[in-house]
This record gives sequence, C-alpha cells and structure tokens, in this order.
Amino acid sequence: MRLGVLDLGSNTVHLLLVDAHYGAAPVPASKLKMPLRLSEHLNADGSVDDVAVDLLIDFVVRGQELVEDKGATELMAFATSAVREAANGEQVLRRVREETGLDIQVLSGADEARMTFLAARRWFGWSSGRILLLDIGGGSLELASGTDEEPDVAVSVPLGAGRLTRDFLIGDPPTPESVRDVRRHARARIAEVAGRLRRVGDPRMAVATSKTFKQLARIAGAAPSSDGAHVPRVLHRDDLHEIVPRLSAMTAGERSRIPGVSEGRSAQMVAGAVVAEAAMDLLELDELVICPWALREGLILRRLDGLPL
Repeated sequence: MRLGVLDLGSNTVHLLLVDAHYGAAPVPASKLKMPLRLSEHLNADGSVDDVAVDLLIDFVVRGQELVEDKGATELMAFATSAVREAANGEQVLRRVREETGLDIQVLSGADEARMTFLAARRWFGWSSGRILLLDIGGGSLELASGTDEEPDVAVSVPLGAGRLTRDFLIGDPPTPESVRDVRRHARARIAEVAGRLRRVGDPRMAVATSKTFKQLARIAGAAPSSDGAHVPRVLHRDDLHEIVPRLSAMTAGERSRIPGVSEGRSAQMVAGAVVAEAAMDLLELDELVICPWALREGLILRRLDGLPL
C-alpha cells in the first residue's frame, strides 16, 4: 500500500509518503515539508497565532492534494510538543479538522520516544542488543532504552533546541552567560531522568535520530546525506566538546555556512549541541550512532503491524 504520515513538529511540518507492506521496510515515494516553527508563532498567553494556523491549513490542503495525486490510500497525522503544550491546541486541531477534514492525533512525549525507539530497533535489528535512544526536537528531548521493540523506559524532557534558544539564548552570537544558563538548565533536567535510563542496564548501542544530531555528526566529519542512508555515521563525545564552543562563538549566519548545517536550523544549533553534549556526558556515552529512521518511520511501522500506539 501507499500511505502517508503527516508530522506536525515544533520546527517543521513534514508529510512523508511511502510504499509500505507488512514485513518490509517502508520505501519513500514522495515528501513535502514546511518550516512552520510554531514556537515563533506563540502569543503572550502561549496560544498559537492565526498566521501559523492559516499556514498549517494551507499545508494540509497541499498535502492532501499530493496524497491524492500520488495514489496514497491513507493519511495519518500526528502532532508533537508544540501543539501538545499550546494554550489553544485543541482549538487549532478543531479548526484544521473543520476546514480540511483531517484528524490530527496529539502524541504524548512518551509515545514520541516509544515510536522513535521502534524505528531505531527495526533499523539496527535484534543483534544491536539493548539500545539507548536520543532524539532532540524543537520542543523536547526524547530518550528511551530497551532490548525489545517496546522500550523498558521512555521519557520526554522539555529540552528542545528551539525552546531553549527562545527561552535562554541572548544575542547573535549568544552571550557566554546565556550559553552557560542553557548548559546548567539542560544538565539539571537530564540528571532528573538519567537514573531511570541507567537502572534498566547499560546499552550495547547508543543511537541518535533527528536533524540536530545528523547535522552535529556532519559538522564532526560524518558523510553528507547525499551519500545515502546506509553509510555509517557516528558522533563522538570528544567532537562535541570541540563543537559546542566553536558554534557558540559564531553568528547564525556563520553557522549556516558550515557544510551540513541548514539555514533554518542554524539559530538553534548552539542549544542543540549543548543538549547533546549534556546527554552524552551525563549518560556516559562515548559515541552515538546516527539512525536515518525516526518518529515518522516508527508510526508507519506501528500502523503496518496493526497495533495501537
């Protein structure tokens, strides 16, 4: 079957169409994305503004047209932390449903971690043993650990790169004091959940997904995305110790000129790097293997399995 999954994230709205069959890897057929950045469209009361809702509805309409044109038979739609935490999240989803007919399901942070973990498990297989997963989004950091397809522990911490950039970082480049504030805050929040992850056992493989980790690995010398998904890519903790001060001293414009760093993500790279470094330090991870599959693939796999979230 050809099916689609629409992921309304804190940074970007993604629509991924895949040819998928039970027992086989989903094969990408088409995609559409828009850098909506919901965190930049919040009113003083924490509600999403009308401009963002209009843009979202326009994207959904275009996505539905693409689904029809490409012959997909099903479209699943999910929202993550930005809508989950918005003061008017329910009203936003109701308006989308009324104007497009599309129902968007809001995922909990734990479900985000679980579905992303499933994608990593299927990508690396049973031989990888216990996997520890890290995923940095725009609004939250997801972590999960397990030996099966369902993790033993799955947690979500409000340490997204976009959120921390908005709430803490001052200036361009950011002031050293504000970078220290992000570092202090991130380490305190990760320390609160590190014990839960460590108690279930040491991982045989530590895995990272998300654009933030992929771009950090690219800065550290990993192969570009044009080399394909199956090229091994690894991010070392020692590299992060050098990357964080380097990125912190740059403007967003200067960061965007680094190979592998997109212009849309350049402003958030300092916060993302600080969170990545904090997680690797506190969880004592020397390296992270980059996984090309993440939340959207996990949701597709769960749909093909015929199991509820």
